[in-house]
Amino acid sequence: MAADTVFAKIVSGEIPVEILAETDRVLAFPDISPQAPVHILVIPKSTAYENVAELAAAEPETLAEMIAVAKRLAETHANGEYRLIFNSGATAGQTVFHVHAHVLAGDLEERSLGGS
Repeated sequence: MAADTVFAKIVSGEIPVEILAETDRVLAFPDISPQAPVHILVIPKSTAYENVAELAAAEPETLAEMIAVAKRLAETHANGEYRLIFNSGATAGQTVFHVHAHVLAGDLEERSLGGS
C-alpha cells in the first residue's frame, strides 16, 4: 500500500505542489528533480497502488484517465510529443512506491532518465 509516501502527502495537501491538472481521481504536478525540459508526474489520488500493474488490475479507468491527463499536458507543454514512463519496482528505478507516470518531453538525448 502506498499510503505513507510523499505522493500521498501531496494528495492529502500536507505537501504543497504546483498543480498542473486535477480531476476527481488524478493529480499532476512538475517533478521536483526534472530529468527533461518537461517532466510532469501524473498520479492517482488513491493511495492503494504501488505500481501500474496493480492499478491496471483494480482500476483500469483510473489508469486510462492518467494517460488522458498526460496527453493533455503534453499537448499544452510539449506540442503533443512526449514519453510516458511508469517505473515498477526498485530495480527498475522506482523510488516512490505510489504508482505514477512520468511525462517527459524536450531534449531527452543528453539527460539521464532516472527513477522515482
